[in-house]
Formats: sequence, structure tokens, C-alpha cells
Amino acid sequence: MEATTFALPATPRQIAYARSLALRNQTLLPWEIQQDRRSLSAWIDAQAQMKPLSALGSLPSSKQVAFAERLARIKRRAVPDECFRDKGLMSKWIDGNR
Repeated sequence: MEATTFALPATPRQIAYARSLALRNQTLLPWEIQQDRRSLSAWIDAQAQMKPLSALGSLPSSKQVAFAERLARIKRRAVPDECFRDKGLMSKWIDGNR
């Protein structure tokens, strides 16, 4: 006898949840994954554990901004505009201007 496995189709609720996770994590939901219930379930588990990408996570904290502005006044320099949009750049600017 031959052991064949049949793939069960994904449920509409699974697909809807997977699409919402794909939007939240800004990733693609592969077509092949959507065809099999088990593979979609594994994909959902992996995506649900990821932290969502948000614009607020990359912004510098208010303490960073205040410290950078204080340093800028002391050094008589301006903080570059791009530093206000990325906390990594703000951190590097602060380290370079201490």
C-alpha cells in the first residue's frame, strides 16, 4: 500500500487571519502556503510571534531628543532633521557630539 497524504484546504478564517498578520508585519503571504491548512498554520504561528513593524518603534524617545537638543545648544550646532526620524541616527549623533 502506498501512503499518500492529502492536504486539507485552509479555512477562510485562517486565510483572513494570515492576511491581517501579513499586513501587520509588512510581509508577503505566499500562495503555496494558503493552499495547505498545516503549512498555513505553521506560517501563522511564526508570524504571530514577530513584533509588528511600527513607525513609532523607530522614532527617538523624548529623552533622546531633549538630550540632543541640550547638546546642540551647548555645542552651538543644529541636530540634523533625519535624526528626529530614526533613533539609531539620533544615538550616533549624540555619541559623536558629547
